[in-house]
Amino acid sequence: MKIVLHKVSSGDAFTLIEMILAIGVAAIVLITVITVFFAALRLRESTQELVDNETPVDQALNMMERDLQCIVTPTNGTSKVLSGDFRVGNIISSGTATPVAIEMFTATGNLSDSKPWGDIQRVTYELRDPVDRSQPGKDLYRSVTRDLLSTATPEVEDQWMMSGVESLTISCYDGTQWWSTWDTTGLTSSDTNLPVAVRVDVQPVGNQTTPFEIIVPIDSQTITNMTLTTP
Repeated sequence: MKIVLHKVSSGDAFTLIEMILAIGVAAIVLITVITVFFAALRLRESTQELVDNETPVDQALNMMERDLQCIVTPTNGTSKVLSGDFRVGNIISSGTATPVAIEMFTATGNLSDSKPWGDIQRVTYELRDPVDRSQPGKDLYRSVTRDLLSTATPEVEDQWMMSGVESLTISCYDGTQWWSTWDTTGLTSSDTNLPVAVRVDVQPVGNQTTPFEIIVPIDSQTITNMTLTTP
């Protein structure tokens, strides 16, 4: 076997300075990649936290908007079982022990073969103290009554919507100005018809936080405000 040895000249190898420079450049590139990677992770976490915080708000506002869009027109007279009144303000609703912000009858009930109830249901929205008193603000609840024809006290289903709410303000527009109260029963006001629009403002905890607001036009209106009577 013939072994051939080649002589390596000094120009064919890396010097110590070149190796140090190469390692330094590689370290800088690696640090840059790691910095970008962790910045992307932090951005992802903050974005996910923002989305998680906004999701209950969006769901709550969408649900309130849907309830208002499907509101049932009050019926003149005393028979208001399936088309009850619309009330806004610090009111006491049937089946609730604490005042609610709004009470309405809306056609948003889900039809089911297991529960013989129609799509009209009574819905209220209110603020309650959180279960964990250490948490700031209050919790927004949506209470639903489906069995409107029950001769006994109907069951009320409480649905948690969101937490950390400072205030819930509901205003009604009569075509001229906004009112903080509305009552189609005629007991506290002469507003026997539905408002033209309803504005909902949800103020989260913190003075620096912008309130969430929706304005829902009410298309359903009665023909007259006169009470029908029979001789």
